[in-house]
Parts: sequence; structure tokens; C-alpha cells
Amino acid sequence: MNISRKQTIQGFFLISIITVVCILLNNLAINLIRTDMGLSFSWLRQPAGFALAEYSLPFKPSDSYAWALVIGWINSLKVILFGLILASLLGVIAGFARITKNHFLKQVSIGYVILIRQIPLLIQLLFWYFVAFLSLSEKPLELFGSLITVSNQGFSILGLKLTVEFSALLIGLSVFTGASIAEVVRGGLNSVKKGQWEAYRSLGISERTGLIKVILPQALPAIIPGLTSQYLNLAKNSTLAIAIGYSDLYAVSDTTITQTGRAIEGFTVLLTSFLLLNLIINWGMNLLNRMVMNTNPHIS
Repeated sequence: MNISRKQTIQGFFLISIITVVCILLNNLAINLIRTDMGLSFSWLRQPAGFALAEYSLPFKPSDSYAWALVIGWINSLKVILFGLILASLLGVIAGFARITKNHFLKQVSIGYVILIRQIPLLIQLLFWYFVAFLSLSEKPLELFGSLITVSNQGFSILGLKLTVEFSALLIGLSVFTGASIAEVVRGGLNSVKKGQWEAYRSLGISERTGLIKVILPQALPAIIPGLTSQYLNLAKNSTLAIAIGYSDLYAVSDTTITQTGRAIEGFTVLLTSFLLLNLIINWGMNLLNRMVMNTNPHIS
């Protein structure tokens, strides 16, 4: 009886979902007929007619919309990749600092996490863009023996020049996501049984070596799922780049949709692109999780 009831409920929800999808598709077909536009992607071959502030590959306004979207896709990948690396470093350092015996480092980490997580990301991006960078002088400020230079024209490290928009977006995303990753790391480390901590300390192993060699491998199965969620959030939050003028995929898609009037096709390309990106991130993290579990089969 219980099985039959469950099947009935599942069938009801399945029928409801199919009905909603059919209604949406029917409305879409009716609206396309009324506007006499039809569903077409031929506009992708037309000249874009707009310039991009940042591009890693050659681009000019006479290039097609398709190429403009590719450039935007590359720009998104660039900031997401570097953002994941920098956010991970910040998060791991802050996460370890949360459980350290050093009172100063612990308080700094707590302050960082509490402050950053209470301020909306959009406001932080605007702060980094308008206050932290554009308010600087044109004369580069040299740090670490001119290895790093900062000015209102952008950020430079080891000769690699980054625009103001890219720098503000990268730092904003990394700092914001790093605070959440720090909590994920802290929770994972605290999930390891106290006996494991006492064991390596009783053997005279240093705190640093014990954390890296003993505690971290056991904490990874608890850390990776939360880390995956934060990585996906960073990728999705990168669309806020439009607020500070960075030419990412969303910004290029928005301009394209405005000029062509092809909202359905434009959003289809945008949704498919981010779906593919998130699936790649999720696949990579699942692969990492399986590797960790295979390396530590005794961890449940």
C-alpha cells in the first residue's frame, strides 16, 4: 500500500512537470508566431557592431556575434579559473587559521569571515572597482621591489598586466568566496575525531606536519562537497561582472540580446554555456572526491 501511494505521488509530480513544460512550450510557440520572428540562430553570423573593453584573442566590431560570445566566454573562463585558485588559497589559509593556537591569526581570520560574509558581493565589487582601484593615482605604486604594481590603470604582477575591471572582479570574487571556503575548511577539520589530533601530538609531530599529513587527508571527504558548492557559486557570481564593465559572457550576451532582439536564442546560448561550465566544475570535483576516497578507503 505504501509503495502504491509513493508511486501515485511520484506519478502526480511527473505529470505536473510535463504539463508545466508543455504549457511553457505552447506559450513560446504562440509568442513566436505573433511576433513573426521564428526561432533562428542565423544572427550569430552577423557583425556584432560593438567593441569589447577586454579580449584575449583579436576582436573588432565587424566580427560576428558568435565570435563576440566566444571572447566573452574566454573572459569568463579566465576570471573564474584565477578566482577559483585565489579563493581556494585564501579559504584554506583562513580555515586553518580559525583552528590555530595563535590567538592573533585566529581573531584575524574570524574577523575576515564575519565581515566579508555580511556584505553583499555586488557592493564589494563596486568597492574594489571605484574605491580600491579608480581612486588610485596614475603613477604606479610599486610593491615587493616592483614585482607588483598597482594604479588606477590596473594591476600588474611579474610583468602580467591586468585591467581595472578584471582586477576588481577577480579580487572581489576571490575574497568573497574565500570567506565561505574558510568555513568549509574549518568545518571539515573539526569533523576529524579528537583522538586523531591527540594521537599525532602525543607522538611529538609538529602542529603543521600533523595538520597536513594526518588531519587534512581525513578532513577532505567532508570538505570537498562544500568546496564544490562554493566553486559553483563563484562561477555563477561572476555574472555580476556587468556591474563594473567587465566583458564577460553575460555582459556580451546582454548587449547581443539588446541589439538583435533575440532574447530566447540569446538566453539559450547563455544558459547552455553556464550549464556546461558548471557541469565541468562538478565533474572535476567529483573526480577529485573519488580519488580522495580511493586513497583513503578507511575513511567513511
